[in-house]
Amino acid sequence: MAGPDFDAELKALDSTLRSIETVLDLDRLRKEIAELSEQAAAPNLWDDQANAQRITSRLSGRQADLDRVTSLRSRLDDLGVLVELAEAENDAATLAEAERELTDVRRSIEALEVRTLLSGDYDAREALVTIRAGAGGVDAADFADMLMRMYLRWAERHKYSSEVYDTSYAEEAGIKSATFAVKAPYAYGTLSVEQGTHRLVRISPFDNQGRRQTSFAGVEVVPVVEQSDDVDIPEDELRIDVYRSSGPGGQGVNTTDSAVRITHLPTGVVVACQNERSQLQNRATAMGILKAKLLVLRQAEEQAKIDDLRGNVTSSWGDQMRSYVLHPYQMVKDLRTEQETGNPQAVFDGEIDDFIEAGIRWRRTHASQ
Repeated sequence: MAGPDFDAELKALDSTLRSIETVLDLDRLRKEIAELSEQAAAPNLWDDQANAQRITSRLSGRQADLDRVTSLRSRLDDLGVLVELAEAENDAATLAEAERELTDVRRSIEALEVRTLLSGDYDAREALVTIRAGAGGVDAADFADMLMRMYLRWAERHKYSSEVYDTSYAEEAGIKSATFAVKAPYAYGTLSVEQGTHRLVRISPFDNQGRRQTSFAGVEVVPVVEQSDDVDIPEDELRIDVYRSSGPGGQGVNTTDSAVRITHLPTGVVVACQNERSQLQNRATAMGILKAKLLVLRQAEEQAKIDDLRGNVTSSWGDQMRSYVLHPYQMVKDLRTEQETGNPQAVFDGEIDDFIEAGIRWRRTHASQ
């Protein structure tokens, strides 16, 4: 590669990386890492395991983001120096090394740029993926199993933690459905572009006559809902009534106004407690029950939002997003982005980053239209 080409490439990559650094706001990122590190160092951190996991996971993700962009900046700067030295000495071997590094750095910066496009309300969340066999009988069940393995291998390649929550096996082969989590920052934003109907064309290994079979599987991706352990309830939203306890309870329980009934006015939720002798104890217990009930309501509201995001995956011809062809030729093609490859085996082994990145860019382009 000639010097001017190197110059143009390096300037373009430097501009892209500067844009990424601006979007990520490195000063803010470093400040957030410092705050999270301080929280993670608290001696009582693991007294609340859910909160501890949230803090440590967020810290790990933010630190990885910072390390990734600072490493790329260092590599890009070093590459510029390497090119200068190679061109000054007319060193063909070093220029070839610089060209290889340029290709690798370009690929890494493009991948990081895609991350900056994930700015939706739920994009930073972990992901829950459900795969269901569609039309195509046993071939569809086998295809669903192949897709599940593909995504788990993809997570493994990126060192993302995953956990299979439920698997319903088909009678002859494959799976009817499966649900698993990918526990990594931005897993939802990344994998959400995989949602839709996937189509497989191949010679069926389950057909004695060796006929070609078309089968379908549906992929559904939803964000993991983050819960708060504390529910703040303003006093003006509560009506608190005290009354005399009734029924069994031992000496004294029925002789004082110790029972407490709390009504949450905005929702109409009513809770009561009368099993403690102290009104204060009953009130504290009733408030705990009320918070639990309101948390359930919040979960239901969040689930309604998730259902809106979920859409309708019917696993048939109508909403195909990707086609996997193993016969009469070898090709995997995304029907939205036109991204394709002639190596289906690599795709089924988890090499789907090119498809995901193209999908994210496609989504951003179409969202702005």
